Amino acid sequence: MANAAVAGTSNPGYSIWRVIMASSVGTMIEWYDFYIFGSLTAILALKFYPTGNDTFAYLAYLATFAVGFLVRPFGALFFGRIGDLVGRKYAFIVTLSIMGFSTFAIGLLPSFKTAGWFAPIVLLLIRVLQGLALGGEYGGAAVYVGEHVPDNKRGFYTSFIQITATLGLFVSLLVILGTQNSMSKEEFSDWGWRIPFLFGLVIGPVGLYIRNSLAETQAFLQSDQTSQSRTAGRRVLASHIKQILACFGIVVSGTISFYVILVYIPTFARSQLQLPLDQAFLAQAIGLACEVALIPICGALSDRIGRKPVMIASLLLSLVVTYPLFMWVSSSPSFSRLLVMQVVLCSVFGIGNGPVSTALGEQFPTRVRSTALAIGYNVAVMLFGGFAPFFVTWLIHATGTPIAPAFYLMFGAAVGLFAVLFLTERAGERQLAVPDMVEPHAA
Repeated sequence: MANAAVAGTSNPGYSIWRVIMASSVGTMIEWYDFYIFGSLTAILALKFYPTGNDTFAYLAYLATFAVGFLVRPFGALFFGRIGDLVGRKYAFIVTLSIMGFSTFAIGLLPSFKTAGWFAPIVLLLIRVLQGLALGGEYGGAAVYVGEHVPDNKRGFYTSFIQITATLGLFVSLLVILGTQNSMSKEEFSDWGWRIPFLFGLVIGPVGLYIRNSLAETQAFLQSDQTSQSRTAGRRVLASHIKQILACFGIVVSGTISFYVILVYIPTFARSQLQLPLDQAFLAQAIGLACEVALIPICGALSDRIGRKPVMIASLLLSLVVTYPLFMWVSSSPSFSRLLVMQVVLCSVFGIGNGPVSTALGEQFPTRVRSTALAIGYNVAVMLFGGFAPFFVTWLIHATGTPIAPAFYLMFGAAVGLFAVLFLTERAGERQLAVPDMVEPHAA
């Protein structure tokens, strides 16, 4: 298979930014779909499940949503192995095709009123397909970019993969708001909700066209892929268990931070601080802008001083500032205080988010890199991602204090700090670069 891949690919002088765009579009679709599927719960739960028992409908819908996270580790094993055996590009194209089609298919799915139990069953199957595809997407994106870009700028260029998660949230919000403002509330509830899902047909093919035009990475083509089809899975688990566990711990920290800071805090501001939702979203948007600005800066910084110092600084800051910020905001809730908290937390998160993609990919040799990274990443997301908002809400009620999310964030930072200690510093090592890649200024 590797020989076929070598014969069929070459490295034309396309721009690094084209590689980044092709790699990042899958991550953007992931978060685009996540946000619209979650934010439209109140409408879709009653569309795809029996009416008359709203509680059952909501729980069933949220369970369907969670299934997508539960199957991700299986997708990581499957598509990670494809990426390591057949090629990064092939796995990339398959996962993006499944994700784009699945998002679009939800927009065409008949309601329970029209199709009965056929509707929720098919919705469940679609979520399973999405989860499997997503299992191989992030690791594949990080590996593909990392194996294309110059060694001394790997941290800077791979940091843009982290930005696209935020971009997916922004695009989904714009599409939902644009659709809602173009019709009445009744029309949106009746059929307008389908439009954000159907928009997946626009994003998917564009990304697929860009990905299909790119070549396989030289690091993969030059690696020894012979006689590993039966032993690679065992080798990943046995020979790289320490690195996989370190990857898992770091992703646990990042996942908790992402879901609490970027997804849950607007709900926290409304339910616990009694602040208007529009103020919560405005504070979130400003915080996101600060995070996006810091990600490439800190990715580039990691190319100069190393991945571990940047990540350790972020995690230590998180441990120091989180509890005081939550106490300060809760003692006298106001928009200005919420804004300060969001800006600080998002900025701290952005510092560590810059080098994380390349730091994790650098831990593994080429022949197992896609599989190993996908396993560590997706098991962490499965356990600490989709259930984070639920767990934080439960934690508030269980402890009786609105600052409970601070404890969860600090727990994540402590886990990440411990995991970083087991990483091997490989900033600038010659292992992934492609000599004939065109730098942006020369493209």
